[in-house]
Formats: sequence, C-alpha cells, structure tokens
Amino acid sequence: MRIEPTLRALADPTRLRIMRLLDAMELAVGELAQVLGQSQPRVSRHVRILCDAGLAERRKEGSWVFLRSAVAENRAPPMGSAAARLLAVAESDDAAFAARCAEDRRHLAAIRAARQASAEAYFARHAAEWDTLRVMHSADEPVEAALARALGKVSGTGGSLGALLDIGTGTGRMAELFAARSAHVTAFDKSPEMLRIARARLQHLPAGQVELVQGDFTALPFADAAFDTVLFHQVLHYAQEPAAVLAEAARVTRPGGAVAVVDFAAHDREELRTLHAHARLGFSDEQMLALLSEAGFAAAAPVALPGKPLTVKIWIAARTHQAARAPIAIPAKDQSR
Repeated sequence: MRIEPTLRALADPTRLRIMRLLDAMELAVGELAQVLGQSQPRVSRHVRILCDAGLAERRKEGSWVFLRSAVAENRAPPMGSAAARLLAVAESDDAAFAARCAEDRRHLAAIRAARQASAEAYFARHAAEWDTLRVMHSADEPVEAALARALGKVSGTGGSLGALLDIGTGTGRMAELFAARSAHVTAFDKSPEMLRIARARLQHLPAGQVELVQGDFTALPFADAAFDTVLFHQVLHYAQEPAAVLAEAARVTRPGGAVAVVDFAAHDREELRTLHAHARLGFSDEQMLALLSEAGFAAAAPVALPGKPLTVKIWIAARTHQAARAPIAIPAKDQSR
C-alpha cells in the first residue's frame, strides 16, 4: 500500500461510510447503493477508488459484485491495519460520524429483514415439496454416499459422528440418514413448517435420540463446544453472510470435531436468486477454504460431484482454534433452511 492513494481514498464521507460497513461483513454493491441512497454507478466509482487504494476487494458472483474490506487487522499490511484502527477510533470519538454509521447499519438491517421475510415465505410455501425441489439440482444418492465416506475419514470422529448438529435440517433427510452413526442428533431449522415435516419423518427413531430445535443459524442457541459434528447440507447458499454463520458453527463445535458443508460449486444460474431464494450462487474452493480457515477449521481436499446443470461440492474440515476475528452480525437475522 502507498500513503497518498490511501489518504485520498479515505478523504470522502461516502467512502468512509462504506469502509465501516465493510468492517463487519461482505456486501453486494447493490446493497451499498440502497444503504447509501446513491445510484449504483456512483457507488461503483467509490468502490473502484477504494479497491485501487488497496482498502477493499471485489468478488464477482454471477451478475453481482460483492465487496469486502482488505484491511482487517488480522490479515492486512501494517498501513492497512493502521487505516482500520483509524476508522474504528473515528467512529468511537466522532459523534456525528458514529451516528451516520449507526444509521447506515440500521438501514442495511431493514433491507436484509425484507429479504429474510421473502425467504421465509418461500420456505413456508415449499416445505412439503422441498425434497423434490432439491433433486431438481442434483441426485441425492451419490451426494449422500460421498458425504458418508468423507465424514468417515475425518480425524477425530472415529467413524462415529457423536453429537450431530444438522443446521437447516429442512425435512429431516440428513438427520434420518446419519442418526444411526450419531450418539444424538439435533435437527435445527428456522422454518416451523419444515420442522413439522421433519418431526413426522423422524418419529420412528428411538425416543431421545433426536431433538428438533427452531432458531437462526447466525445465533445458535447452544453452548460452546456442544457438538462433535456440524452439518450444512445445501444450506449455506441461503446465508447473506456465510462467514458469520460458520463462525457460529465453529463456536459450538468441540476442538477436533468436524464440520461438513455440502453446497453448489460457484455457478451463474441467476434465476436461483429469485426462484428459490438463493443468496449465493454457490462457492468456489478458494472462497470456501478461506471461510473455513477464518472460522477456525482445517479443511481437507473437497469432493466434487458434477451434475446437470450444477456441480455439488463437499467440504469437510476439522475444528482447530478460535477465529482470529469473529464477524460482527447485524441486527437482521439470516435465513436457515
């Protein structure tokens, strides 16, 4: 980084507001435009200046562009870390700037709350046909067999999954599949409609082996290190901020335990955003491995299962240590399937 471009980039109120928003989470450029009340071309110009100065980074996903801070203190060069500290101190000491930043975060929370309501309505409408919708994208059997093999190889599980947390259990398919290999299964979902279907599906299992819990995957209602295995099966692409979700998963996973993420490889099927409430168009290996590492997981090589039209990936990782910098959640809650 160079001092002159850095100072020029920060010498604008809008860009200061953008940097404070990015300090907490990755955001789509369109979200920034809504929060700031400015046109997308104008916001894109600000984004270009921040990226050229090394203060922010772009990530393209289909037709959307996401932006993240490049000066997080745990991974930035010294000048970048100094800029991050300066912005934090400015919000602490400058009352007018702090008020503006707080208003921006409230506006962002309202935008995301509206999206959450739309997603919840979608899940309520489609709960009864969820398994059918899922098969439209990939066949169950090869994915489930590959997932079972991958979990069996994770160091620390010894073939048993121990206490299993199935986040976004949906209709309970994964909870049912892995119940025999688990000491206890917690089937977790935000949608009451999904949990009602899961309860009917799992009623044949021994009493006390399965517990169904309603809640949000950005604020898991469980103690630290409560589970041996945490599973996300076709869930993480509904997260507005996957880093925050994985940080919560890391918190409730015991050291040496495992997380399994089954999701789509990065793709360009834009219609899934509107037709099926997807917040993310899959994940690249680079992106997912970075998310897992930052959350405190050590990942094994991913497994790919090509499909038509989408490829499914399985990422397995072992819990190692606390994340260096836990993401800060905004007030609005994300949707867990």
